Amino acid sequence: MKCPFCGHEEDRVVDSRSAQDGRAVRRRRECLKCKDRFTTYEYIENVTLTVTKSDHRREPFDRRKLINGIKLACNKRPVSMKKIESLVDGIESRLQELSKSEVTSSYIGELVMEALKETDEIAYVRFASVYRKFQDKAEFMEELKKLLE
Repeated sequence: MKCPFCGHEEDRVVDSRSAQDGRAVRRRRECLKCKDRFTTYEYIENVTLTVTKSDHRREPFDRRKLINGIKLACNKRPVSMKKIESLVDGIESRLQELSKSEVTSSYIGELVMEALKETDEIAYVRFASVYRKFQDKAEFMEELKKLLE
């Protein structure tokens, strides 16, 4: 880190604390050459995530689309908006942990189904029936049997 006063590249951290509700770290630094103090902030760099669709189109990740899909599956179910937001937060965290700039829509769909299966089985079945595009009732029944096991 270059000192803003003398340009020297060596400093020591005098104090560190959380800032901006935990989204940043504020550090007080002291230049080892001129002894002046300055403040720096560190932020987590969020990588812009691109979603590859099944038809090979690419589009930016859209949290609202994820929320809307889950809300639709949870319609008239005892799943609060707070819980849906929490599910989406968890899915987003898992996507960020991948440290990839691109992810397939099918992978996101699997994460959603995994989260819904633990939250509300009816919402899970609703989402799976649309997501997996069941062609007939046999496929649908097979999924229900897996759920009952």
